[in-house]
Amino acid sequence: MAELLDKAKNFVADKVANMKKPEASITDVDLSHVGRDGIQYDAKVSVTNPYSASIPICEISYTLKSAGRVIASGKVPDPGSLKASDSTMLDVAVKVPHSVLVSLIKDIGADWDIDYELEVGLTVDLPLFGDLTIPLSQKGEIKLPTFKDLFF
Repeated sequence: MAELLDKAKNFVADKVANMKKPEASITDVDLSHVGRDGIQYDAKVSVTNPYSASIPICEISYTLKSAGRVIASGKVPDPGSLKASDSTMLDVAVKVPHSVLVSLIKDIGADWDIDYELEVGLTVDLPLFGDLTIPLSQKGEIKLPTFKDLFF
């Protein structure tokens, strides 16, 4: 009897380990808004749902780093759900206060951009699995707006 139970456990564990899971990638990071309180960047996250049912998204957390320091972090409230058997494009708004940009003046002055690393954690609620966090990371450069961009 114990041998049969062990075989059943191994069978179920193998099937669960080989189940398809949602896949995600950061497709783009762009400047979206410049205001008195800071600069907002929008990160586009593409998520593919392999299941025939929609999946609720619990939360999206983000951390934006530059020069080895965290310049912005937060969570996206009520991000919605993933479409069934389809790709969903999610927008993650990252707000960076002007005071932080002043502390990065060496990096900005060299080439008028910010070298960044964006880390995003997409947490979805999968049946049988529970909460699953998909970690994403991307490095790149964010061009800063010029005076022409701000006033014209």
